[in-house]
Amino acid sequence: MKIGIIGSGQVGGTLTRRLTQLGHDVAVANSRSPESLRELAEETGAEPGTVRSVAEDSEVVILAVPMKAVPELPADAFGSKIVIDATNYYPQRDGIIPDVADRSVTSSRWVADMLPGARVVKAFNTIVAPRLMDLGRPVGDERRVALPVAADDPEAKRVVMDLVNELGFDPVDAGNLDQSWRQQPDTPVFATDYDAEGVRAGLASARP
Repeated sequence: MKIGIIGSGQVGGTLTRRLTQLGHDVAVANSRSPESLRELAEETGAEPGTVRSVAEDSEVVILAVPMKAVPELPADAFGSKIVIDATNYYPQRDGIIPDVADRSVTSSRWVADMLPGARVVKAFNTIVAPRLMDLGRPVGDERRVALPVAADDPEAKRVVMDLVNELGFDPVDAGNLDQSWRQQPDTPVFATDYDAEGVRAGLASARP
């Protein structure tokens, strides 16, 4: 699969490494320049590019950037692609985003509004990067960690759940984008290493 990754920090860099290891055709971009990605590209074989080129040329695009950077993205470059929203809202870093801060919308709904037409899926935002690199396990392993996946589009959700599974984690259907507040920071499933049963219980016990 042709996968684009926007962001080369801890999560973006880790996903670049893991997805290239799995044989995917990965392109990566950041807010600086393709040249700044030379070391990561040499290490992984990923193709460095601009945000626009990576978004336009990929089947699935992963957003691993601070939320404050989302309005600066070239929204038209994403079209109707599957976009995995791995972002989290931190006011101290991102500033006050009124609708997200007052919980009028979930952070993933806000991202979807910034990228009209894209099929946004919330995933990979609840796990810290080192665990994303090290905790993947085969199907059936009793130590397998689960990750919640939320989306409005069933087909897009299935594609991402399959990707989560391929990376060695159990995907758990977390509902639609309006329900994705249950996997935002300060919820029971955030930054935990629960199995599928634990994630389902955490989602069910979350309180607004």
